[in-house]
Amino acid sequence: MPKPDQRQDEENLVPVSALQHYLFCPRQCALIHIEQQWAENGATAEGRLLHERVDSGVSDRKRGVRTFRTLPIRSFALGIYGKADAVELHGTGSALVPYPVEYKRGSPKPHHADEVQLCAQALCLEEMFGCAVPEGALFYDRPHRRTIVQFDQGLRDLTQKTAQKVQDMFAAGKTPQPVWNKGCKHCSLEAICQPRRLEKPFCVEKWFLENLED
Repeated sequence: MPKPDQRQDEENLVPVSALQHYLFCPRQCALIHIEQQWAENGATAEGRLLHERVDSGVSDRKRGVRTFRTLPIRSFALGIYGKADAVELHGTGSALVPYPVEYKRGSPKPHHADEVQLCAQALCLEEMFGCAVPEGALFYDRPHRRTIVQFDQGLRDLTQKTAQKVQDMFAAGKTPQPVWNKGCKHCSLEAICQPRRLEKPFCVEKWFLENLED
């Protein structure tokens, strides 16, 4: 059985996926993980179906590389936990190195939310396996190929800072006020979030200008 202090640490862990949600939108992160709100649109349905195809939970071996799917991961140092879509074991014997692969719908995005989520998985694997994990891959279904991600110091720092911000938000238990931007139109939680109605201060002139631009 885990020690009492370890059980307490496990209770304070936040989901790895929350880091990705936070970088996309802190309010979305809070609505999903603090308020337990969820709604689905075409994009989230595509993502769910993609993960259902990938997340078999069955390991396999191809060309000498063993792959574990939906592998439970955690890092007490960062205070995060989750499941990796796929973790490949590269090398042999004591030289085995975990290689995380995260599956995403669509194509590579201009922000770093996906890279941070993957790097968080790598930091979990480093803590669990006791070895360095220098790179991983994001597999996007639209180009249908892998995008290699190097876990350099800049990405590691951003991942650690994001994990701390998410920890702080969870501890406070408060949902940030909405800040509307054009990306809100593609968010499945727009109707729940109501960013245009609840954004403070509400400016009628700004609302009409934004609607005329759509």
